[in-house]
Amino acid sequence: MNNETPGSAGEKVVGVIGGMGPEATADLFLKVVQETDADSDQQHLDVVIVSDPSVPDRSAALAGVGEDPLPVIVRTARRCIMAGADFLIMPCNTAHYFYRDLCDRVEVPVLHMMDEVAKYLLREHPAVQTVGLMATDGTVSSGLYQDAFATRDLTVLVPKESDQKTVMDGIYGEAGVKAGCSEQAGERFREVALELIERGAEVIIAGCTEIPLALKQSDLCGALLVDPTRILARAAVDYAREIS
Repeated sequence: MNNETPGSAGEKVVGVIGGMGPEATADLFLKVVQETDADSDQQHLDVVIVSDPSVPDRSAALAGVGEDPLPVIVRTARRCIMAGADFLIMPCNTAHYFYRDLCDRVEVPVLHMMDEVAKYLLREHPAVQTVGLMATDGTVSSGLYQDAFATRDLTVLVPKESDQKTVMDGIYGEAGVKAGCSEQAGERFREVALELIERGAEVIIAGCTEIPLALKQSDLCGALLVDPTRILARAAVDYAREIS
């Protein structure tokens, strides 16, 4: 940990690879602000946000029916770096499928959302044995969270097929979060979360950045809601201030 005071020149500049989607990007920035220990504007972090909504859909790409998003993700990352970012974060779970390729193409560190969630659970909730994962088809099928949890003795439950369709509908549907319908989507997400809890999940991982915009802790009847966006925001603040 360095001895610089908050807001000093010794802090790293955060770069946000945004636009996936725009509201999730805004949500991440708000959480970076909320997770920063500051008593004035001047004590907050320098943050560069490039929100490019033209990034092709990540789930469609992973399903083999959409354009490769990596070139636009890399372009967005480089724009952040050109604007002064010292490291990068991405407010999109599914985009982490392209994490290694992104790291190979940029010259600054990129924090990994799933790794940060795994570290959080190990540190703050070591007794948890079973988690329920709610995420896009791409995130679920690619095993991003399963791989991050592989070093822990954790059981990862995923929604049954019909419930997974409900999750995708709540994200992408006409009454989904991306369409601005968080309240209706929240009702769908709650049904799926409660089914996972019934199957034994002690924790629900809101593994798509749209899900925490609609699903709340009060919906879960005592199970813990883990918001990877907030965990990533906290990790970014710590990294910017070199807190280990």
